[in-house]
Amino acid sequence: MAEVRARAPGKIILSGEHAVVHGSTAVAAAIDLCTHVSFRLDPPLPPENGDGSVELELTDMGLVFSWSSSRLKVVLGDGFADSSTPVSCSPGRIKLIAALVEEQNIPEAKIWLSSGVSCFLYLYTSIHGYKRGKVVVTSDLPLGSGLGSSASFCVSLVGALLALSDAMSVDTSQTEWFKFSKNELELVNRWAFEGEKIIHGKPSGIDNTVSTFGGMIQFRLGELTHIKSGAPLRMLITNTKVGRNTKALVAGVSERASRHPDAMASVFTAVDFISKELSAIIQAPAQDDISITAREEKIEELMEMNQGLLQCMGVSHAAIETVLRTTLKYKLASKLTGAGGGGCVLTLLPTYFVLNPPLPVRC
Repeated sequence: MAEVRARAPGKIILSGEHAVVHGSTAVAAAIDLCTHVSFRLDPPLPPENGDGSVELELTDMGLVFSWSSSRLKVVLGDGFADSSTPVSCSPGRIKLIAALVEEQNIPEAKIWLSSGVSCFLYLYTSIHGYKRGKVVVTSDLPLGSGLGSSASFCVSLVGALLALSDAMSVDTSQTEWFKFSKNELELVNRWAFEGEKIIHGKPSGIDNTVSTFGGMIQFRLGELTHIKSGAPLRMLITNTKVGRNTKALVAGVSERASRHPDAMASVFTAVDFISKELSAIIQAPAQDDISITAREEKIEELMEMNQGLLQCMGVSHAAIETVLRTTLKYKLASKLTGAGGGGCVLTLLPTYFVLNPPLPVRC
């Protein structure tokens, strides 16, 4: 029996959500909230003891899903992908996996988990076939809030699965955390992106990329550039606790773009310029209090412009606008982060505000 643990962080998007799907630049950063996955791969059972099962435990949800290896083989067939070569899940295979998930009788109140469970089955069977094993998942991240919980799930799951596959050579006897090499991380990222496609339909890839590589990145059309802040950048994250459907929101922006192609192209171009300018400002060194203040004022303006463009895309929400009005009373700039339609809001906390917090304002 072999067992590993893996973890991957969530993310915030400082600029460029939605527009990045349409070719614009985005800026994102990992946050110190993670999804944790433990994976135990069990040895084959003797023929007289049956063939074992593939099990997924979502500890935070109090749910356990299990499929016998023979059942998976009957439904999905003999073949599965080489773990070193990520491939997209075909529409036919998606339907077969959906049928296997439906057999688990997920409670109606949690039926939205179906896409994540389908993602698990695809990634597990693609990397390990029908070998018996158990995956246990816990997370620090609120689900469906714009902090990249699904990407964090995909990256940590893939990391654990690949660690016990032929694609990587990992010493499972060690007890300390270690980080994959650059080539290994790239493989994790490619597999995680395939999982994200099952959950979200047509994701940009930015969430799984920042979750895989960490830090802060500039991202466009699948290409990333690591960036480093020239001075501390403090962000407050407010969770509106309004749930939303990322796939539907992404589709809604695409539909608006098809109805108003020229206008929306201008919106996406403006977002691209905002992200590039934001990236340059973040990386520029700030030598004194005056330059720090000027830097933060520029970032505030760019955040406000980006939020206005997100409103043009139709992805804001009354709860988000309430947070914007509330933080504005403190003269703070805010914007939604992630898909919008609820979820979380980012607020820049300038240096002067952190050092000299104001008196409370009645909302």
